[in-house]
Amino acid sequence: MATRPLQVLIVDDEPLARARLRALLEAQPGAQVAGEAGDGQAALEACQRLHPDLVLLDIAMPGLDGMQAAHRLAACQPQPAVVFCTAFDAHALSAFEAQALDYLVKPVRAERLARALDKVRTFLAGRADAGSAAPARDHLCARLRGSLRRIPVEDIRYLQADEKYVVVHHARGEDLIEEPLKALETEFADRFLRIHRNCLVARAQLVELRRTPDGHVQAILRDVPQPLDVSRRCLGPLRELLQPR
Repeated sequence: MATRPLQVLIVDDEPLARARLRALLEAQPGAQVAGEAGDGQAALEACQRLHPDLVLLDIAMPGLDGMQAAHRLAACQPQPAVVFCTAFDAHALSAFEAQALDYLVKPVRAERLARALDKVRTFLAGRADAGSAAPARDHLCARLRGSLRRIPVEDIRYLQADEKYVVVHHARGEDLIEEPLKALETEFADRFLRIHRNCLVARAQLVELRRTPDGHVQAILRDVPQPLDVSRRCLGPLRELLQPR
């Protein structure tokens, strides 16, 4: 059975920029332009009508800008994937705080767009698999002296494997849960990034990757005083996510 083309909404206040993105998308196999919008508010309205799989979203727009629109799109059902497409490369971390899957810098190259589309397809496929099993959770549960403690996912700063447990570091302290780190990574792929074989960090917490004098790389988190080690294996994928090309 043929796979349904990825439905894409283009959002940019410049008609020429929208035309260029349309031409690039029309040359991509398995992608189809579902519509266009010239500002953030129009994008929200178009998503309600069209239910696109992906929104290619500019940031600097009059009225409701791209960053504000992305935060509102996160509450839509069904929620579209978001990839920012902008002339500015200074908003990458803010983009991932808004749960964007990728960040493209204009002028967008065809091969870079193709990689972003592949990333979106992988994300959507994983979300569909998770959705078929159970609705997305908004909390984790830790056992505490015979009772259960609910930990809101939005309060989690990072997750670290410790033998058969995972330590959940969150806004009110830390707790142990008995869930595999890999399963948590798959379920919450839009919220957490792997920085080490035993550690996931919240996208919204990641401030920078910093190299130490001895050549190691550490992740600096917003609300965590100590830096966390980044493994060499994870460094490449992290840079792919965080550094626009």
